[in-house]
Amino acid sequence: MTAPATGAPGELSFVKGHGTRNDFVLVADLDGSLDLTPELVRRLADRRSGVGGDGVIRLVPSASLPEGAPALAEDPSAVWFMDYRNADGSVAEMCGNGVRVCTAFAELLDLVDLTGGGTLALGTRAGVKRVVREPNGWYAVDMGPWTFPGGDDAVGRGADAQVAVQGWRTARPALSVDLGNPHTVVALADTQELEELDLSVAPQVQPVPAHGTNVELVVPLGEEDGPDGRVGRVRMRVFERGVGETESCGTGTCAAALAVRAWAGPGAPDTWLVDVPGGTLRVRALPGGRVELAGPAELVYAGRFPAGGEAPDARALVPADVSAGAPAAP
Repeated sequence: MTAPATGAPGELSFVKGHGTRNDFVLVADLDGSLDLTPELVRRLADRRSGVGGDGVIRLVPSASLPEGAPALAEDPSAVWFMDYRNADGSVAEMCGNGVRVCTAFAELLDLVDLTGGGTLALGTRAGVKRVVREPNGWYAVDMGPWTFPGGDDAVGRGADAQVAVQGWRTARPALSVDLGNPHTVVALADTQELEELDLSVAPQVQPVPAHGTNVELVVPLGEEDGPDGRVGRVRMRVFERGVGETESCGTGTCAAALAVRAWAGPGAPDTWLVDVPGGTLRVRALPGGRVELAGPAELVYAGRFPAGGEAPDARALVPADVSAGAPAAP
């Protein structure tokens, strides 16, 4: 797949990509001049009249926007910034799948070379994320520090919140996890219950989070011995704030794995495979209270979108030169 060509005046060049079917519209704003309004984000993300996606990612120089200053102060090599917006036009702090897809986009644009062990330092509103490409083609992201906002007391109780889902008679206990964006994780008894959940309506969380929260519904599937030691496994569905149910959520998989690891107690594995409707991701708890997320990223096509109010021209969509499928899970 070649980099998107510059569109005619009034047109916006874009690339469509996804990470385990968590999909994004990506735009390159290499001089920091694009006015990415909430209205434009909603038009791009609309699945019926736009390109369609769970969110929109603008790749922009960190020096071009105020949020980039903390990233450059943290790491001067973080010259590129992932400006992420939810499908409803709202600004989001972070997106784990988005970081991987944004990295693949930066490679397409020849802004970074991760061959031979290179690393991309990518600025986000949740700090600098460092990305490497693994031999199997997956991207591994050091997601940085994470916390349980409720502290040791919440971990000891196993919960610090209550979540009610459409169709449930009563709310259930849940554990809050912060990965630069907020998450609330609920454990379910079995996969049948998970599959039958009605997530057409946003789950209700108490106490009500000040800035909303992503809600992860998880089923622990046990542990197994892998080539690198003991590995846990979790199945998950997620309702993302500002979007709705998505087929995957990168930070959500981290939150799910970290919550299940805490519930499992001392001796629980540091590495977890998380199965989501869109595929499988790997989460690894790192020393120093950090966490790593690894998984595939695919760019599927490029095109041009009118920045005004007119409808997109289907003839502007350019098929991508992509491989037959994503790399297999390790």
